[in-house]
Amino acid sequence: MIKKLLHKSFSMLLALLVLFSTVSFTIEKHFCGDVLVDVSIFNEVDKCAMEAYEIALEKITKKPCCKDVVDVIEGQNEMKFSSFEDLDFEQQQFITVFAYSYINLFEGLEKQIIPHKDYSPPNLVTDIQVLDQVFLI
Repeated sequence: MIKKLLHKSFSMLLALLVLFSTVSFTIEKHFCGDVLVDVSIFNEVDKCAMEAYEIALEKITKKPCCKDVVDVIEGQNEMKFSSFEDLDFEQQQFITVFAYSYINLFEGLEKQIIPHKDYSPPNLVTDIQVLDQVFLI
């Protein structure tokens, strides 16, 4: 049972690893001056109120106060698939021996037979140690 649970959890972990390594997304940030106004991952950023006045400011100062920063995080586009036969002989031998020793590492113990499991001890009428005055010191 624990082997199935470990197998399923490792499978899910590897599937999530492949999923997150291939996903790409963008992070958009909107600055008004040096102040961060909005950050967005999936939607467009909300512009501040100065954005409407930026056209008028460009005519006067030629320098806009608002700026947008876009960070693109790209995932993998191509996956490389390889098989066991693509490895050279030493690598195949190492993987085979490692897998065999790892599987045999968790072999269960044999079921122990307890011969006196169903045996009930006799009823004690008198305490024999006190009767014979024999004590362990």
